[in-house]
Amino acid sequence: MHLTTEERAMLAGDQGPGVQKAMEIVTALGKIYGAEALVPVSSVQVSGVSYKNLGDAGVAFLREWAEQGARVRVPTTLNPAGMDLTGWQEQGIPEAFAHKQMEVITAFAEIGIKTTCTCTPYFVGYEPEFGAHLAWAESSAVSYANSVLGARTNREGGPSALAAAIAGRTACYGLHLDTNRKANYVVDVRCPMRSPADYGALGYYVGQQVRQGCPLFCNLAEPLLNLEQDFGLPVYQSTGLPDPAVDRLKALGAAMAASGAVALYHVEGITPEALRGDVVAPGAETLVIESLDEAYAALNGPVETIDFVGLGCPHASLDEIRRVAELVKGRQLTATLWVTTAGHTRQLASERGWVQTIEAAGGKVVADTCVVVAPVAELGFRTVVTNAGKAAFYSPGHSGLAVRFGSLEQCIKAAATGRWEVKSEA
Repeated sequence: MHLTTEERAMLAGDQGPGVQKAMEIVTALGKIYGAEALVPVSSVQVSGVSYKNLGDAGVAFLREWAEQGARVRVPTTLNPAGMDLTGWQEQGIPEAFAHKQMEVITAFAEIGIKTTCTCTPYFVGYEPEFGAHLAWAESSAVSYANSVLGARTNREGGPSALAAAIAGRTACYGLHLDTNRKANYVVDVRCPMRSPADYGALGYYVGQQVRQGCPLFCNLAEPLLNLEQDFGLPVYQSTGLPDPAVDRLKALGAAMAASGAVALYHVEGITPEALRGDVVAPGAETLVIESLDEAYAALNGPVETIDFVGLGCPHASLDEIRRVAELVKGRQLTATLWVTTAGHTRQLASERGWVQTIEAAGGKVVADTCVVVAPVAELGFRTVVTNAGKAAFYSPGHSGLAVRFGSLEQCIKAAATGRWEVKSEA
């Protein structure tokens, strides 16, 4: 693997042991994957932030790296933590867990990372340009950056992403290369696509079928482009898509990354690389989707009584919070409702009165964490209702929760009544 003079010096320890450790990780991965060189990155997103996942060993690892003088070279953000960093007491998080979680956050801050804890950094000012090289770790963020924005990143692990941030570069292999960005599956979608949950169900099914493959979706342009943009705030200017379309693409990619390991997908007539030319590799297989019934059945357990409703996985956009506020207005909820989002997005929603509307109904808009990495089982919850395919897939294994999956309207009705009903009326 070719290294520049500066990179060889970093690897030799000329810039200190923290940088040397980072370069050792980056170059080792490059050799494993056959990279010919490293590539500078414009931003990094680090996973492995929740104390629930890291434990004491992870805290010690981060503290040691910080004490070695390691500092990030490029803008770097964090994945969701295990709690709301400022509102953890209202969340019901035990004090012992909160103390350990703040140790994690402090260690990351010492390394120079902005403690923006979100799986949607592209919603809070970290939206990369087309073709930019990144080192992002969270699976749904990787999918969105590659697919919807046309940036380039492999699915980094937590330590490798942190190493890339400290070194300012990552190994140039995989999805950083043109040759690996072609679709090897063509997915012909013939069923109606009405709600964000439908895109989560589609993503769950396709992820299981293609595993680590790259799918091109056909017949989604019309339902996505015909969505009404009744919100008005230009949050997603670079995509040129209506806000609801972006949220559906986010749900699609997140579910595929969870049930399979899809880090890049294309949508005919929508995503930037598909708009620029042919993205189908020779010999690509065709997958026809006539119905989503099988996916919905797989994501739904035998749950009737509901104690927890979790929305915002990946983190809710401003438009999604608005929609929740509209649906809960004037109601009094029976089950616990969390809408998880980035702190910045929560502030914008609060300025518009949507957080207050949700709280008046008995719900919470929770920043910095999510239903997957928060210790929800320790809070006494046993069942969860969600409209997120990713959360529905992960919750049984990660949190020990029985799951019901459906539309946002079904979720809000379950929050209001404490019971699951098949009908989707709000």
